[in-house]
Order: sequence, then C-alpha cells, then structure tokens
Amino acid sequence: MESPNQTAAQEFIFSAFPYSWGESVLCFIPLLFIYVFIVFGNLVIITVVRLNAHLHTPMYFFISALSFLEVWYTTATIPKMLSSLLSEKKSISLNGCLLQMYFFHSTGISEVCLLTAMAFDRYLAICSPLHYPSIMTPKLCAQLTLGCCVCGFLTPLPEIAWISTLPFCGSRHLEHVFCDFLPVLRLACTDTRAIIVIQVVDVVHAVEIITAVMLIFMSYVGIVTVILRIRSAEGRRKAFSTCVSHLTVFLLFFGSVALMYLRFSATYSLFWDTAIALAFAVLSPFFNPIIYSLRNKEIKEAIKKHLGQAEIFFLKTRGFK
Repeated sequence: MESPNQTAAQEFIFSAFPYSWGESVLCFIPLLFIYVFIVFGNLVIITVVRLNAHLHTPMYFFISALSFLEVWYTTATIPKMLSSLLSEKKSISLNGCLLQMYFFHSTGISEVCLLTAMAFDRYLAICSPLHYPSIMTPKLCAQLTLGCCVCGFLTPLPEIAWISTLPFCGSRHLEHVFCDFLPVLRLACTDTRAIIVIQVVDVVHAVEIITAVMLIFMSYVGIVTVILRIRSAEGRRKAFSTCVSHLTVFLLFFGSVALMYLRFSATYSLFWDTAIALAFAVLSPFFNPIIYSLRNKEIKEAIKKHLGQAEIFFLKTRGFK
C-alpha cells in the first residue's frame, strides 16, 4: 500500500507566485495589461497587413505569421498565470501541465524557425534583389511558414510523451510560474539526471538554438557585406532599415532563450529562473508589436489610415443620430 507521500500526483502547485493578496494584485494588473496589449497589438498587425494590398509582400506575410504565433505563444502561459495570481490554490492538473508545456514549446520552436526563415527572406531581398521576386513567391512563403509550424509542433512531442510516462509521487510544488521541462522533471520520483533521455533533451534544445543562430548569423554576414558595398549613405541606411526590426526581435528573443536552455548542468536561483523565463515568455512578445509597428513606416501609415477611416465612420454615425 502506498504511503501518502508516494501517491501519484495529479496536480502541481506553482510556488513562485506571491501568496499575499496585495502582491498578487500588484503582479496581476501589469501582467493583464501586457497580455491585452500583446493580443491587441498582434491582431492589429495581422489585420492591417491583410487589409492593405501594398503590404502583401513576403516580409509582411512573415511578420503577420509571427504575430499569429505570438498570440498563441503567450496564450499558452499568461492566462494561467493570471488565474493563478488570483487563486488561493495556484494549481494546475498534470494533463494541463503537459498541454501547457507542449503548446508553449511548439509555438516557441515555430517562432524560432520562422525568425530563421525571415532572415533568409531579408538575405535574398538585399543580396539577390533581381531574383528575389521569382524565388520568394507566395507559394514558397506559405511552404516555409507551414514547414516552420510542422517542425515546431512535432519537435516537442517525444519529450512530452516521455515526461507523461514518469511517476510524480513526491513534492507537488512546482518552482516556476508556468510548466516547463526542468522544473517538472525535478518533481519526478526517478532520478531523471541519471536518465540518458534528459541529456538528449538538452542536446536537442542546444542544436535547435545554435542551428537557428548560426543560420541567421550567416544571413546577416552576407547582408552586411552587401550593404557595405553600397556607395551612398542613404542607400546603406535604407537597406539596413529593412533588417533592424527582425534583428532586434532576434536578439531579444534568442538572448533570453539561450540563457534558459543553453546552460546544461548550470543552475540559477528561483528568482533568476523566473526572471529569465518571463523575459522570453512575456517581455519579448510585449516588445514585438512595438518594434514591428513603431519602427515600420508602412505599418504606421496603414494604421493611421484605418484609424482615420474609423474616426470618420464614427462621426458620420453620430451625425445621423
């Protein structure tokens, strides 16, 4: 007969959240604002790109696809964080935890692949402008995006399937603000450090990140080489301005991801684990709509145009009343 502390765990309790009501509310309000802004900002980008024919180009197609993934990437974790902040128990079921891990990592890996495809798009646009329209066709854009999503949604499956077979019969306190591989594995009854699969998981994450970084790095080496050959300063500025947004998002996202998943045996305190996780799970998606809208003249102009049309429609409606 199993002792009480050996009963299979059917739920986990997040222990990284504040437990006082005042601190929880102080965290809840900015997090809710950030989530609403992420969803609204990305939906605006998707809508603007969809409604404006002059934005129907490969670059904006990839930006709108990235915005779509960002909505689901944040929805995998932030709503549960918000409910946990206002909940006394702050728990998640085992199946819910597995699903959260799967969708968080599948959409995240899809974004990594898509950022790599976007670097390839910028490389072709700048380094091979004459052949760019014939190579980067709408069909190829759709195929690359689909390939990114297939890769993203297939890659985490073996890890999730393996974790679902592990016994969880010890502590139920998950030292994190959402379900992630290492915090969950620490709660397994078996000594997961001795299992070869956890080492394979580390290697898989490392290969994914390093491969994407190297491909993007090589793309930008080619881009910078071509830009430096442009004689006029204005020409160099215009060429590089098309890459600034992508490069900024890449550095912001990959910097925090690398800190979390390229550490192998290194360990951080609970505070730094949580801070790094929030950097790529919350802050990076928060800045992306700002980067792609405020730094992009065409998107800004399209947003202003539609806001003007909405204002005119509103005024006409009021006039009829």
